[in-house]
Amino acid sequence: MPSAAKYILELASHGRHHFTTDQAVASLGGSIPTVRAALRRLKAKGEIADPYRGFHVIVPPEYRRLGCLPADEFVPQLMQHLGETYYVALLSAAELHGAAHQRPQCFQVMVRANRRAIACGEVRVQFVARKDLERTPVVEKNTRRGTLRVASPEATALELVGYADQCGGLDNVASVLAELVEAIEPTRLVGAAGLCPIAWVQRLGYLLDVGGHHELGDVLVPHVKEHAHVVAPLVRAKTKTGAERVERWKLAVNASVEPDL
Repeated sequence: MPSAAKYILELASHGRHHFTTDQAVASLGGSIPTVRAALRRLKAKGEIADPYRGFHVIVPPEYRRLGCLPADEFVPQLMQHLGETYYVALLSAAELHGAAHQRPQCFQVMVRANRRAIACGEVRVQFVARKDLERTPVVEKNTRRGTLRVASPEATALELVGYADQCGGLDNVASVLAELVEAIEPTRLVGAAGLCPIAWVQRLGYLLDVGGHHELGDVLVPHVKEHAHVVAPLVRAKTKTGAERVERWKLAVNASVEPDL
């Protein structure tokens, strides 16, 4: 049986840093237990890592301290292996669009249904579920290992508000928005607003005003006037009783927001 070490060296020499157990078995010609044992030895040396059962990544020397490839260099290939539609979302998408207020502690990926988080060496991947994710506008960004699907800046702004609990709360969301607005195109923002719950648009408009981005908020006002039929709470889990009403957004401001600017 050819050496597993030579196998991964050959893959890397052709720019491939991902393979499955089945592919290794087919290429090496040994039994499944024998190949798995050889792969375990490479893993013990730090030369490969397993972000997912049966899916392996080759770890170049510059990433040995991480104990894995960076998430953006294996997530597309893993999602293809799993047959999953995905896109990079929330704080990770905001960072890729230039809003690096605080580096996310994990790489956030939107998928159709809940999926267990990945811990591979120092690398963490969090999966967030959105049933209608195919509707979300995405852009493609190149990485060293291929192409990454990323929620557009406009969709990211709306999802940050919609999934605020996964993004460090509204204070942090407002702080990230302050940088993300540079990448947002007003016409595309209106288009993205039509693809998500109206309450997200109401909350985003308010946060844009809080950050002093009234002109960008202005483009959302007609959409809110047409589609917002009830007063939405700024924070869904808190009561609207006694909260200040902001007519521009048909919003009950039931929490204070303090961006870290």
